[in-house]
Amino acid sequence: MSGPAPALATVGARHLVKDLVSLTKPRIISLLLVTTVAPMFVAGTPSWSLVLLVSVGGYLMAGGANAVNMYLDRDIDDRMARTRLRPIPSGRMAPAAVLAFGIALSTAATWLLAALVNVPAAALALAGFYGYVVVYTRWLTRTSPQNIVIGGAAGAFPPLVGWVAVTGKLDLMAALLFLIIFYWTPPHFWALALLKQRDYTRAGVPMAPLVWGERETMDQMAWYTVILVAVTLLPVAIGALGVSYLVSALALGGWLLRGIRRVRLAADYTAPAWSVYKYSLLYLALLFAAMVADQRLFS
Repeated sequence: MSGPAPALATVGARHLVKDLVSLTKPRIISLLLVTTVAPMFVAGTPSWSLVLLVSVGGYLMAGGANAVNMYLDRDIDDRMARTRLRPIPSGRMAPAAVLAFGIALSTAATWLLAALVNVPAAALALAGFYGYVVVYTRWLTRTSPQNIVIGGAAGAFPPLVGWVAVTGKLDLMAALLFLIIFYWTPPHFWALALLKQRDYTRAGVPMAPLVWGERETMDQMAWYTVILVAVTLLPVAIGALGVSYLVSALALGGWLLRGIRRVRLAADYTAPAWSVYKYSLLYLALLFAAMVADQRLFS
């Protein structure tokens, strides 16, 4: 006759699996995978097996980076309301176990991409891992309000991985994809930073609103968005994408600029900033979808 012990073990195993998945930050990775896979279809006609391999490798690499990030930031996470329930600060997982998990995922991703895709794709994915873990998490997060600007470049590696997986090399279009995410990151993240200032104050993280002030942060969001919109038009200027993408990029970018203008003009920026943060996620996904649609449906 079965007793309570097996049932408790099953529940414990489910909770462990749930925590392991949460360490990878799957909601964040879902957007990264969009910016990885979409460039593959802009670059060429990849097989579905290649898309699957790149997606799995990309998830493992980004998930490993996120787990190592939680290990390194465990003291900060314990001070912030939005991160206090993560596996390490809540006491559900030991720091060493989280670090080992992150390293194991990134190692598996490196092998998978190098052996089954190509070495350049593996090298770029690994560069993104170290950019996020070393440059952003270990160095810039606690030392500079430029943490998002410089460290955010790590999040711009996924389209390079997807592009190189298909073409085997980098070119001007790949560089433009990198720049799109590079300039998208500050306004996206600073919209959230405006809303989470108390958390960052408690954690001692020098986010832009705390160092520069709210008004300067909003101005910087506007400038980065203007540059972002300009960069999104360059693929049309070089002949890589066409009119349908141009219309989409202008419409999506115009709506993002409208949202940031509302943040700057509002007496209470809370609701407009939250709207900008949420829309910026949709913006990036739709922009990359527009690239694929332009290539596959309208070219």
